[in-house]
Amino acid sequence: MHYGDNLDVARTLPDGAFAIAYLDPPFNTGRDRETDESRRGVSIAARTEPETWIAAAAEPEDGALLGHPDGADISAPDGRGREPRAVAHAGFHGRGYERVRGALRTFDDRFDDYWGFLVPRIEEAWRLLADDGTLYLHLDYREAHYAKVMLDAVFGRDCFLNELIWAYDYGAKSRSRWPTKHDTILVYVKDPDRYWFDSGAVDREPYMAPGLVTREKARRGKLPTDVWWHTIVPTNGSERTGYATQKPEGILRRIVQASSRPGDRVLDMFAGSGTTGAVAADLGRDAILIDDNPDAVRVMGERIPDARVVLRRPAR
Repeated sequence: MHYGDNLDVARTLPDGAFAIAYLDPPFNTGRDRETDESRRGVSIAARTEPETWIAAAAEPEDGALLGHPDGADISAPDGRGREPRAVAHAGFHGRGYERVRGALRTFDDRFDDYWGFLVPRIEEAWRLLADDGTLYLHLDYREAHYAKVMLDAVFGRDCFLNELIWAYDYGAKSRSRWPTKHDTILVYVKDPDRYWFDSGAVDREPYMAPGLVTREKARRGKLPTDVWWHTIVPTNGSERTGYATQKPEGILRRIVQASSRPGDRVLDMFAGSGTTGAVAADLGRDAILIDDNPDAVRVMGERIPDARVVLRRPAR
């Protein structure tokens, strides 16, 4: 368990060490969020743009790479080199990703701050994944569509595996629009020819209409699809820690079961209440948990007594 800035900590970890990288960053709700840059007084305009975003000098043909007419991946000879893919993929109707990002920034100045914070962490997650590893990026409806574009740029569109929908029915409901009761988890693999996915290891769930299947099938249950109906952590549930953004163990259990083997290592860069670590320990995996919130570190320490703090955040 690391107490510190997740980008700083991630840069100290070895390449290819993890079967899963799970990122559950703060959602871009529009509320003020103190970042390391704001604490240091660095303005958004003065910050160096992440090298992933390469400005487009000209409009490429749809499906081509910027500056490379035949669409080859210029980041590595075989298309799967040791560097994240440069943003040379063409975007919507031939516009490069930098142009898409620039257009989004025109409409919402919060976008640049949020993605300026998140993209370097996604790039580190790519580096830290094993060749058969999988990224799970957990967001809400505000950023999921932008995230798909950005992840296509960093990982490559052929590395997209799934869009998971976690649906729940709890809390207040709007009367002026359809109530928003789901999160989105985008799933990308390091190498589309080598990734690990074991559906047989995933806990089955009841059929919604058991009378329509045989008694044997109803008894065994069915494999989950890409829509997961799962309650949030109940207020009086045994796993509840009191941490505000705690995710239920059932969601992380499916992720860890499907995309890792016993003995593998799992990374959670926004560890919060430590759900990933608790699930990993229960399933025989090792976990590296990172958070810069002292309350999170305290909750994780109480929840996972065997966890060891290996890096303390330096005093500001």
